[in-house]
Amino acid sequence: MPESPAPDRAVEARRFVRAHPHGVLSTLSRRLHGAPFGSIAPFVLDHDGCPVILISTLAEHTRNLDADARCSLIAHPCAQDPQAAGRVTLIGRATRLPDKHALGPRYLRRFPEAQDYFAMHDFHFHRIHVEAVRYIGGFGSIHWIDAKDYAPPPNTLGDSEDSIVDHMNQDHAHNLRAYCEHVHGVQARTVQMIGVDVDGFDLRADTQVLRFDFERPACDAGAVREALVALARACRAQS
Repeated sequence: MPESPAPDRAVEARRFVRAHPHGVLSTLSRRLHGAPFGSIAPFVLDHDGCPVILISTLAEHTRNLDADARCSLIAHPCAQDPQAAGRVTLIGRATRLPDKHALGPRYLRRFPEAQDYFAMHDFHFHRIHVEAVRYIGGFGSIHWIDAKDYAPPPNTLGDSEDSIVDHMNQDHAHNLRAYCEHVHGVQARTVQMIGVDVDGFDLRADTQVLRFDFERPACDAGAVREALVALARACRAQS
């Protein structure tokens, strides 16, 4: 594999994946003797940067993964010209998570329409442990990235994300609306925070999901608070 590019390319790739949580999952077909088999797979990243998908034991791709855990997931934008917009391919091995309720809140905030699937006994989370990354940022920007460079820094947000989200939604809805207008120029009537990670946070503004990047990694609740307060000050300074 070619030498991994500068770390900022790895961060760029990770942020790209966070902003485009709909992908194409490729597994090795058991039915077709190892031929590539592609399927659509929405996903969320866990706090180690690994994609997590919710799939049924009855699905063809699940049966493929049970036979051979090797797979890849392409994160790409829903754009008129997705090749120009870029894409990231995550290559790794998938394992079924023993407890689907641990990541349930994070996944369902992002994909509330999956609530009925989540409630079914035959749907489980599978986590893809990333072993290599292929990042195409646009024409002429093509990179192999080492998994260790792609991975986010160690953090404790897995323990504090739910409380951060609840606090912001209950006590700081006015700030959330200000963030939308300041960063994205969106005036939303209803705004909810649906996730936070070391690289930024996601808001559902009316019917669309907006991504907000931190200037630097925020690895614990205190750092997240500092970043959100700084953004609120920037909003007030602009108004």
